[in-house]
Amino acid sequence: MATETSPLGLPRWNGWGDPALSKELPLAVRALLPALLGRVSRAQPAVSLSDVVLTPSALAAEDLAGFAAIVGDKAIAADAESRIRHSAGRSTPDLLRFRAARQNTPDAVLSPTDHDEVSAVLAYASEHDVAVIPFGGGTSVVGALTPERGRHRAVIALDLRRLSGMLQLDEISGEARFLAGTTGPEAERLLSERGFELGHYPQSFLYATLGGFASARSSGQNSAGNGRFDAMVTALRVATPTGDITLGGPPGSAAGPDLMRLFLGAEGILGVITELSLRVHRMPETRRFEGWTFPDFATGTEALRRVAQLGTGPTVIRLSDEAETGVGLAQHGRVGKALSKGCSAVTVFEGDADIAAERHAQTARVLTAAGGRSTGAGPAEEWAHGRFGAPYLRDALLEHGVFCETLETATVWANISRLKAAITETIKSGFTDRGGKSLVLCHISHVYPTGAALYFTIIGNMHGEGVKTWAPIKSQVNDTILAHGGTISHHHGVGRDHAAWLAREIGEGGIRLLRAVKSEIDPAGIMNPGAVLPLTPAAQND
Repeated sequence: MATETSPLGLPRWNGWGDPALSKELPLAVRALLPALLGRVSRAQPAVSLSDVVLTPSALAAEDLAGFAAIVGDKAIAADAESRIRHSAGRSTPDLLRFRAARQNTPDAVLSPTDHDEVSAVLAYASEHDVAVIPFGGGTSVVGALTPERGRHRAVIALDLRRLSGMLQLDEISGEARFLAGTTGPEAERLLSERGFELGHYPQSFLYATLGGFASARSSGQNSAGNGRFDAMVTALRVATPTGDITLGGPPGSAAGPDLMRLFLGAEGILGVITELSLRVHRMPETRRFEGWTFPDFATGTEALRRVAQLGTGPTVIRLSDEAETGVGLAQHGRVGKALSKGCSAVTVFEGDADIAAERHAQTARVLTAAGGRSTGAGPAEEWAHGRFGAPYLRDALLEHGVFCETLETATVWANISRLKAAITETIKSGFTDRGGKSLVLCHISHVYPTGAALYFTIIGNMHGEGVKTWAPIKSQVNDTILAHGGTISHHHGVGRDHAAWLAREIGEGGIRLLRAVKSEIDPAGIMNPGAVLPLTPAAQND
């Protein structure tokens, strides 16, 4: 499972990733779509970057001079392309909005180089009524990067990617300290030079930053063995509008509440993470791959539950349902081709050769006893080879007028079947009620002793404007998730897309607590207005 650390080209401004890696929709998929979705509407033509119309910047000349005194003239960009590239994340609604000629963008983009510059920018912005949207890799899929002004007179994007590098590696303790703008591939490259790795590989790995992973409480594909990203964080340095905060330190501290957790998952509403210390480990001596097949999703789910609760130790374990297995989205290079009936699963084992072999043997015994059958190393190796390519396929589908979006949740093992069925039915009926058809695919992406995460891919035929058609369906899905014992987000985050549902999950008391903390350290309310916490009526745009 080689880490991809080679430099990538400048991402598409209105799509995913390096344009050189864009994919054509396979002929097999094109042939399959009419049978699955019926007539597909023609895609809305994308506008060229030069034709996009922007609202004039609301920043005054004295604002630009004030920011320039902090970060320098060359670290401020107010040109159209820079503003557009920092105006959204990479959800399907984000990409569909990019097809419009008029775009909502930040008034300027600032690129600080260190913690002190970030602190000074936040202090200036707070004093001069300018909202700030922290920006890392630009991969949010929940509206966390929308340049919302709220009640403020202007808004800037704070691009943190110049805060890049490894500051320290404690090889004895297995802890590394990084600047928060370091991307996933760059962190792995720096660690590998010393024989270490972080081992955090979400779908956004190639572009996302370590600070972004922390801010969204990311969970990578290796989470079964390496844990979630927030569990890897051992210390944080945070710049806020009212001062600096340093949290974390010796392991297992019981010195009051763990305040570091306030910033993990806060998505920039409290401040900007500028440095973070992370748990790292020696690069694995070996990797073992094995694919599995199960007669149905229920059997496979029970098998994964047994593995998770026995703790036999795969680094990766995933299970695709019948629909995802059937169209081949789970395996690189086989999209649109019929696979074997049933459900496919992937396992990967990393570490010391003897320990990996022992864990592999233990897991194989459990999966076999639960009704699984090994399909050899090939399927798992194919998955590992193509695991970062799915967003390119999403873009290809959009170009052909096919709506494609993802969503995720998590619940306890006893509720997996019920929640999955309810979400699937809500999506399908939502499309049907609007004159469309849909294909709903699902896999178990992350496992825990008490439950698992469900990751859905929705492929649909939408008649009319995709964003307006999808919004009410997504709203119904959010209602269904909370009504059936799921979480509003397992690893994508809250952003603006889920903010209206947060109170139903954490309670009004939880919302009051978050607002009280924000009011204390961001009294002007400039940090990412509208993300995580819905804007109050007084904080809405004028």
